[in-house]
Amino acid sequence: MDNSLGEAVFVRPVIEAAVAGALTVTVARVHVPMELSVRVVDNAESRKLNHDYRGKDKPTNVLSFPGVEPDDLFDSFDFSEAGGPPVMLGDLIIAGPVVVAEAQDQNKQVHHHLAHLCVHGVLHLMGFDHIEEEDAEEMEALEREILASLGINDPYVIPD
Repeated sequence: MDNSLGEAVFVRPVIEAAVAGALTVTVARVHVPMELSVRVVDNAESRKLNHDYRGKDKPTNVLSFPGVEPDDLFDSFDFSEAGGPPVMLGDLIIAGPVVVAEAQDQNKQVHHHLAHLCVHGVLHLMGFDHIEEEDAEEMEALEREILASLGINDPYVIPD
């Protein structure tokens, strides 16, 4: 794990709370057991993955790799069978140095920005995107709702 975000003691609870918040507001409403992995990486690994999978030769704050196609998410599950194995939602890759730099540039607390990016990534795993304006508004509204439940202010308002 890249250590630019500081001690894992600090990072893990932020990631867990953000992921749990995102799942609570979305798919957990149907009581589907899910799991996902989150890795914090350095800029070199983020850049390579961003280049290989998105054709962009620069590091990025968060990458999402769905384990199940979002359209098939609920089709892959037998809701009548309690206690079955969880659905692998996918993987999140977070570039620690990018998170820290963006938080500093935007005058945000690093752990708030990290939580926002985890929520953002989970929503991508679930099929939300921000390509079209209407979709972006829906996704951002969910992000605001989830982050507010964690006591985090609107991430789209840049503090002075």
